[in-house]
Amino acid sequence: MINAHRRSLPLILAGLLVGLVAMLACAVTPATSVSNDNSRESEAAAHDSDPVEIQEASWQAPASGHISVESLNDRGTSEDRSPTGSAELDADSVVAAYEKVIGDVHESVLPSVVSIFVLNRVEISGTLPGFTFPFNQGTSPDGNSQRDFYYQNGQGSGFVWDNEGHIVTNRHVVADAERIRIVFSDGSNADAEIVGMDEDSDLAVLKVDKDIELLTPVSLGDSNEVRVGQLAITIGNPFGQEFSTTTGIVSAIGRTIRTGDSHFSLPKVIQTDASMNPGNSGGPLLDRKGRVIGIDAQIISRGGASTGIGFAIPVNIAKQVVPELISSGTFTYSWLGIRGTTISPEAVELMNAPEGTRGALVIALADDGPADNAGLAGSTKTKQTDEGGIRYGGDVITAIDGNEISGMNELIIYLLENTRPGDAISVSVVRDGGETAEIAVTLQARPE
Repeated sequence: MINAHRRSLPLILAGLLVGLVAMLACAVTPATSVSNDNSRESEAAAHDSDPVEIQEASWQAPASGHISVESLNDRGTSEDRSPTGSAELDADSVVAAYEKVIGDVHESVLPSVVSIFVLNRVEISGTLPGFTFPFNQGTSPDGNSQRDFYYQNGQGSGFVWDNEGHIVTNRHVVADAERIRIVFSDGSNADAEIVGMDEDSDLAVLKVDKDIELLTPVSLGDSNEVRVGQLAITIGNPFGQEFSTTTGIVSAIGRTIRTGDSHFSLPKVIQTDASMNPGNSGGPLLDRKGRVIGIDAQIISRGGASTGIGFAIPVNIAKQVVPELISSGTFTYSWLGIRGTTISPEAVELMNAPEGTRGALVIALADDGPADNAGLAGSTKTKQTDEGGIRYGGDVITAIDGNEISGMNELIIYLLENTRPGDAISVSVVRDGGETAEIAVTLQARPE
């Protein structure tokens, strides 16, 4: 028995040594794998073998007191994280990580952002009794001394779209410009000319003559993936303070606005509380990775300053519009030729439509428009209530080409993203009284 124990002792010591080596390996490997984005395969392997250790490494602040941005950005879904966690971040590390994200976005995107200076021609209509205009630029068409216009300076923002010198901004920034000057963040400048403009999206494309190696195009994101609450960063020239960065969150999505004098609504607009002021127009709205998710366009304000409600044109609309502005100078939208609204439950009941009917109620039809020619019907009835009138009695568009439409906004979005002028579509409608129908419509181009 004693000899047997003596013979087994080396085996026991060998086993303890192997176990100790394994413990050391487990303690070291996860911490090194999560700090490098280039080691995702190793990270995945460690995650499979020891999820607790990888979780702790993801949340552990380094000894230096700074935490890597990659660790916070790529920490995975809530299902990947332990509900308790054995390590905590101190407040300074959290703030440092946030500051690093903002600083990195500013530094990486700034070379793509431009200041836009314009000289606008302003027409003078009529005269003001007892006043003489002090401007000495311009004369009336017949050559007499009566001035009928003057020049006014304006400013906006924009960003480099590609390596060919195309700059994207808002249409309203350059619409009346007689001269446009672009200033880059490094102080260089160049004159620009307008390549194309689109009133309905309030987008414009400019062109500068600049060496390719000196241009830094932006990285484009996906505005369909934007979520309420995510970080929003904007870089622009508010009140002429060039290349200023402000931050906030995406406070709402799916807004619908009108741009300029357009008679058509722009859907899927992004709302943010990141400060926008005069001069920000045309600048990029960015996500935490520095990708453009929108183009700053409007604010709600009574005094001309930011009130925490700004609107940005979704970048996915720019992806559709900008290439056509570059190639042809214009963008042509498909047109159904209706004015409508999202149907209310009260209107559904008044029309004896199936319970739960959702869609866009046709209020009126454009004469000789696509919907009019196809035989759609507009609303003919109104019921007055304590809260106002309820329109009903017209066709309710519930689907296009088999794709369900829950309201007017979704109808606009579908036509914008999926159709072109000349396309033949099938419109599903619920009519007054509950009857359903499929109507073939050939879309036209929006009238100017």
